[in-house]
Amino acid sequence: MLVSLRWLARYFDTPLPPTDELAHRLAMSGLNHEETIEFDGDVILDLEVTSNRGDCLGHLGVAREVSALYETPMTTPEVSIEESGDSIESSLSVENRFVDACPRYTARLVRGVTVGASPDWMVDALRSAMVRRVGGKIETYKPINNVVDASNYVLLECGQPLHAFDYSKLKGGRIVVRPAADGETMTAIDHREYTLSPDDCVIADASRPAAVAGVMGGADTEVDEATRDVVIESAVFTPLSIRRTARRLKLHSPSSFRFERRVDPVGVDWAGRRLCELIVQTGGGTVAPGVIDTAPEIPRRDPIRWKVSDVLRVLGIEVPPATAIDILRRLGCESQSDGGSVTTTPPSWRHDLTRGADLIEEIARVHGYDKIPEDAPIAVAPSRRRVQDDATDRIRRVLTAAGLSEAMTPSVVTAALDGVASPWTDRAALQTQTPMLKGARTLRRSLIPSLLQSRARNQAAASIDAELFEIAHLYLPGEDSPDSEGSRDGDALPVERYAVGFVVGDDFRRAKGIVEALLHHLGVRSPLAVTPESVDGMSPGRGVALHVGDRPLGYLGCIDPKRVKPLKLSGGAVAAELSLEALMAVADLTPQQRPIPTRPSVTRDLNFIVDEAVRWSDLETAARETIGETLADLRYVETYRDEKADGPDRKRVLMAVELRKDDATLSGDDASGLVDGFVDAVRQRHNGKLVG
Repeated sequence: MLVSLRWLARYFDTPLPPTDELAHRLAMSGLNHEETIEFDGDVILDLEVTSNRGDCLGHLGVAREVSALYETPMTTPEVSIEESGDSIESSLSVENRFVDACPRYTARLVRGVTVGASPDWMVDALRSAMVRRVGGKIETYKPINNVVDASNYVLLECGQPLHAFDYSKLKGGRIVVRPAADGETMTAIDHREYTLSPDDCVIADASRPAAVAGVMGGADTEVDEATRDVVIESAVFTPLSIRRTARRLKLHSPSSFRFERRVDPVGVDWAGRRLCELIVQTGGGTVAPGVIDTAPEIPRRDPIRWKVSDVLRVLGIEVPPATAIDILRRLGCESQSDGGSVTTTPPSWRHDLTRGADLIEEIARVHGYDKIPEDAPIAVAPSRRRVQDDATDRIRRVLTAAGLSEAMTPSVVTAALDGVASPWTDRAALQTQTPMLKGARTLRRSLIPSLLQSRARNQAAASIDAELFEIAHLYLPGEDSPDSEGSRDGDALPVERYAVGFVVGDDFRRAKGIVEALLHHLGVRSPLAVTPESVDGMSPGRGVALHVGDRPLGYLGCIDPKRVKPLKLSGGAVAAELSLEALMAVADLTPQQRPIPTRPSVTRDLNFIVDEAVRWSDLETAARETIGETLADLRYVETYRDEKADGPDRKRVLMAVELRKDDATLSGDDASGLVDGFVDAVRQRHNGKLVG
């Protein structure tokens, strides 16, 4: 932001401080001083304005800072316009069809303007405030006409971008704020044609775009020497909409720069009236009575409640409450003290003040950072790790002990990669508004595709069969969130799910064992239940859903080779994805004492012939239900098939059953009775047969 000290001095009755002192004080308060330029008898300060301080992108905003720092009263220009003739509604209509991109649009009309040269005082102010160095030479603003120059003057005065349309060139006497049609084109005032998309907001007349909203006006409706009636636009456009359009079109302007950093919603009307006043002063004409305002009711800022004692706690120095409240008052805040607490309402132009810590920062920078000693004691409040952090640490230890390496992959993937595998097939993928990472704009629904891609890249780069895991967020639309085509509802936010996923070689039993080890080290006492389920991206019949009790944990299965063919992944792969929230719900991270067994156990080896469709989890469930607490351990040993001996679609499952009582020695007859009950259950439930 270039600040002309000659211009800045107009808002003060007393002389400004010396240039070096003023530059240093502004820098110490957050407006970093980049350079001082002397031009045409004026001194210009080049100040770096951070993205949260859009209010300082105008001379009035910087004047407020100077007034607060030096406790010097400033004078804001009083706007006075005389309205006459027919009301604006008789000549112009405004329709806002894109409220998400344009929350407020105002229009005024000045009739009978004579377009010509601007007065010297305005040209001199613009030349000083728009000077720049190009190749070692100084270039500056070239005046256009009194209407355009006046709009630029108000922009640099208050930071509110405005635009002037030639009323006679607006077809139908209409202004329509709407999304651009797909492929619609417009020639801007830089005389270049731009192709627009539905994500772009345009200001149109009855048949065509007249401006790219908040970025640049159109050549078809620009003001020239033949213009007599001028429509003044003063509006609020959302930062995301402007940033997206400006970047896509590679069309950046002083207007887009300010809208991307937000403008003062209350100052919109002041800026429109100020421009009308300057146009009448420099070009004559009359202002039509009234204003068209699509959102005249401006919500009042929510008050912030903070404690006076927090100033000492945060800054480490004592600032008297009266001084702290006075500093906020000088910055435009309204404050009411109630004992040890203060309720403060920030001004409309300070959108960045939303909490007590923000107000304390304002107190510190105006009071002076140099008044905070380096050795000021700052109380440190004790804190503790979240339970979730302990859980993720345990998960990392288990997975790294199993030989897996942790990966970190982007949250945004291509649509093709997202389609490799997604257990959440009932949720459409969400899209970012701006493509990222070479065209990737899909928020990932699963960790598995990225881990498979990383495994494939490791194979290609170093012939390493990398076994990987990741703990990160997934992004799924809510029940009333947008579909994969996107939505213009600014309130539709994705549902974030924290998950852990891993990919290993083609060994399903090892992958299931890793899941069981995770549950064991997280203190999950209920057994893992495995249910056959069709999972997107996994081979038919080789995917399962994982549960603990009635709570679903996630999915496990062998990846379909057809899905990973584009990734050029050689060899099979088994992947799992578990919800961290579900794991936390069944976990018990408190260490538990387990007594050392004092009684001997009895182990029986069992060999069952069962149908091919019977899973290990079915046999495990039968054992736990029939044997009960006496079951000390159940170990899977082997599966083999002998079609000649056992018949087609039959298999043999060999297991070891360990039985033990904690309060008595288990006899052979007791053990045989429990095993017989288990064998009967397998026979009745699963058509099983015990063989020797």
